[in-house]
Amino acid sequence: MEVKLHDIGEGMTEANINHFLVKVGDVVRADQPLVEVQTDKMTAEIPAPFSGVIKEFTVSEGETIPVGSTVLLMEKEHRDASRRIVPQTTQVSKKKRILASPYTRKIARENGINIEEVAGSGAGGRIVDEDVLLYMKGEVGTTPKPEEEPVPAQVIPTETVPKTIPFRGRRKQIASKMSQSLRTIPHCTHFEEIDVTNLLIWKDTMKRGGQTVSMGAFFIKALSVCLKEFPIFNARLNEEEECIELQPHHNIGIAVDTDEGLIVPVIKGVEGMTMIEIQAEMKALTVKAQEGKLAMKEIKGGTFTVSNVGPLNGSIGATPIINEPEVALIAFHKTKKRPMVNEHDDIVVRSMMNVSMSFDHRVVDGGTAVTFTNRLRDLIEEPQSMLLELM
Repeated sequence: MEVKLHDIGEGMTEANINHFLVKVGDVVRADQPLVEVQTDKMTAEIPAPFSGVIKEFTVSEGETIPVGSTVLLMEKEHRDASRRIVPQTTQVSKKKRILASPYTRKIARENGINIEEVAGSGAGGRIVDEDVLLYMKGEVGTTPKPEEEPVPAQVIPTETVPKTIPFRGRRKQIASKMSQSLRTIPHCTHFEEIDVTNLLIWKDTMKRGGQTVSMGAFFIKALSVCLKEFPIFNARLNEEEECIELQPHHNIGIAVDTDEGLIVPVIKGVEGMTMIEIQAEMKALTVKAQEGKLAMKEIKGGTFTVSNVGPLNGSIGATPIINEPEVALIAFHKTKKRPMVNEHDDIVVRSMMNVSMSFDHRVVDGGTAVTFTNRLRDLIEEPQSMLLELM
């Protein structure tokens, strides 16, 4: 009987075969994980639909296949089967020792590198592309085999041998989704600058009082206040029914940069959460995203997305692409001290941050976007005003 790749997430059309957790001839139990696959959003396992014997693999590790494709063939276990069933925990733990993306594994495989010998520098010991490339160059404590003589650099100039990275798996899925968003949604981006001096002072005051609240948690809560006043930004356009669906909850997606690409876990029901609760959930989801441990329910159902690139310290502006089918996405950029002119015409030093919000111009007009960001700016510039909104 065929074991096929089924849809494990909203909008999923294909997945990359990360690695098999069993081998041909193994007798497995029902629900035992057989193969690990990777989509643009998460890594997941396909379980055995019944107890039986693994007969044949119909795809290869590193291959990208569409939903509905046959992954392997199994034969149902007979009652008098005498083969020993391989313990599930032993097999899975053995395979999961190595944390690496399909792209990284392919680079190692094509260059004859045993990936188990490569030390990982990513989160949780994950092996990234650069680790394999450094291993190939012998820059991580490796030495050439005695019988092999190093090739002189002038024989094959490095500039004539380009490195390649496979364009598949999560990277290809992200590219497809971003292209679809740009083709479908008429993007418009509004820029604003916000004085975060008072927020930084408030944050330090809270810290001295023994309570740590991150800037990101404050931003998300302030956004929730704004979404309550401007529900058009917490919506989805249903063109078939010719209506705009206002979503009942503020499910804020947080863009997380991982070794395998961008992933957006979702904080559910922000409107009913405190800033402390938001911060704890944001931290937990970020760690899970970086370690590849997000569950499907943790990446589904987003209604508005936030990209906080300020901590990366490398951006003063951008034109972010909307996470379809959402209506808008906002990016918070790095904070920088700048001379500003106050209401008394004095030049003062203030901590300024730029924000950029892309919105679906089919659903929202520019004036509404400006009013929305102005309200967000007021809440951030006077953090004490948030107390009135939360009472």
